[in-house]
Amino acid sequence: MPDILLAFVGKPSAGKSSFLNAVTDAQAKVGNFPFTTIKPNHGVSYIPVDCPCKRFGKQAQCSPRYGKCIDGTRYLPIKILDVAGLVPGASEGQGLGNQFLDDLRTADALIHVVDVSGTTDQNGKETAGYDPINDINWLRSEIHNWVFNNLHKRWGSIVRRHVAIKALPAETLQNQFSGYGSTVSLCHRFMEKCGIKEALETWDDDTLHAIVDAFLDERFPTVIALNKIDLPDSDKNIDRICRKYDESRIVLTSALAEVFLRKLHKQKFIKYFEGTDSFELAEDQIDPSEEEKLKPLDEKTRSRLEKVQDMVLFRYGHTGVLEAVKKAVDLLGMIPVYPVKNINNFSSFGRDNRVFRDCLLVPPETTVRDLAKMVHPDLDKYYLYAETIGSIRLGEDQIITPEISVISFKTSQNIGSSSNK
Repeated sequence: MPDILLAFVGKPSAGKSSFLNAVTDAQAKVGNFPFTTIKPNHGVSYIPVDCPCKRFGKQAQCSPRYGKCIDGTRYLPIKILDVAGLVPGASEGQGLGNQFLDDLRTADALIHVVDVSGTTDQNGKETAGYDPINDINWLRSEIHNWVFNNLHKRWGSIVRRHVAIKALPAETLQNQFSGYGSTVSLCHRFMEKCGIKEALETWDDDTLHAIVDAFLDERFPTVIALNKIDLPDSDKNIDRICRKYDESRIVLTSALAEVFLRKLHKQKFIKYFEGTDSFELAEDQIDPSEEEKLKPLDEKTRSRLEKVQDMVLFRYGHTGVLEAVKKAVDLLGMIPVYPVKNINNFSSFGRDNRVFRDCLLVPPETTVRDLAKMVHPDLDKYYLYAETIGSIRLGEDQIITPEISVISFKTSQNIGSSSNK
């Protein structure tokens, strides 16, 4: 299964480590001073997707190998990376820029955590009245300069080799961008979208800048998480940012509120329903079991909880952190697929009656045969055919869509735990 890695990026003290703590079980170091994070922190988050078990009335038998399923909502694991804070001049080695940009190479998508309150400057130091629009602009500029400068300093030799071997532009660019996790198909996609038809050897600096912008849009799709929405000056900044940038890629968040709610949930003071504005208190419960019984809140904690309700949950409907993660995965176009052993009863490999045990997130344009390779190499080696619900046979070059996301493979010989015979 291809792992998905999301990177939290942004300046120091924007709330990236709090964001990591909010969406994972990690305990990243948090502080109100720059460069609290020196080395990247890792964690695992879970995004909700619809599980077919509910459609077929199989919730009781659904037992995921990874994550969990609650009444037809499947929670799939996603890897998270919180990298060192970025400051202006990072592409020239300022701050921890070199380390940040190296860490970035492995990410599939970015969540740019922005301190929308304006209480930290571009270097992450405490201030007042700072314009967070600056952060959105210069972070993109630093990543752009990192890629552009690496390309531009070698451009003469790149052009000479391109002409000598009569390569296609996408092939030449792939040789240069492979270090950033690019693929040939990705290069073809962004070249088609940017619409540049001139011969590569005629490209000037303006064209190279356009190429790099198109590459970044395709290689590092980015969600802007406007964090610290509960602080006083956030509202006016939110309004200006939403008017200037694509609202479909903006999420309003309060990472600290999510951390607080999860902590109370873990300590059994509340029962918090992640991704919503809902939670239960001890006084809301009617005849709970001893295991589910909640503890009463003291007045100080209750007051803090009411403030989170008023400033975040009631105003925005949720803390936004899970929404930001899900939106980043959505930008990748990933499709949840459920490989099963038996297409009629949805049983999985093994001797029990558990169903829909496995779920993979696959990228767009994945074929049925590609999926076979992802599930198990022997499924590809001994492949006969695949079928979906209703015993409908699928072509091996057929593109997987949400409509054909439950798939069984038939093989020419028994392949042990992965056999579909």
